[in-house]
Amino acid sequence: TVEGVEIDTKHEIRFYKETDVPFGVFSNFSPHPVVINGLEYPTTEHYFQAMKFEGTDYFEEIRTADKFPGTAKAMGQCRDPPLRDDWEDVKEKIMYDALLAKFTQHEELRNILLSTGNRLLVENSTRDRYWGDGGDLSGKNRLGYALMLVRNHIRGQNIAPGAPNAQT
Repeated sequence: TVEGVEIDTKHEIRFYKETDVPFGVFSNFSPHPVVINGLEYPTTEHYFQAMKFEGTDYFEEIRTADKFPGTAKAMGQCRDPPLRDDWEDVKEKIMYDALLAKFTQHEELRNILLSTGNRLLVENSTRDRYWGDGGDLSGKNRLGYALMLVRNHIRGQNIAPGAPNAQT
């Protein structure tokens, strides 16, 4: 269960590449800008990576990097300057905030997310055992879990298709 909602694990949805139709939009590399706290980011990957360095000049460099999310990811893997001290404590909330913005600001994405019903969402990544499933379901799949939390939140807020785009 996710927040008391029973999850259908028999019909899971696996996603990874942003180009996979229709569920590639669950990737943080999908080309959908978000506005969070009055700032625009080319993708949720830009937001997530920039937040590792909030309060530094490097934050703005990542936020305004070219629109290719791979650039933002590579910049976010740099450790000079060092990560913010509380990163391990806040990274899941930051991911949730990024996804909530993305799926409330883009109606077509919201509709795809809601179309998944109560199915288990799995980032099928052999490269990531934390945000993904490690490619064999042995990973933590925290991105999938965050997406399911956002799905539950949107349902609870009754943000329906055609609703005005929300901004956080």
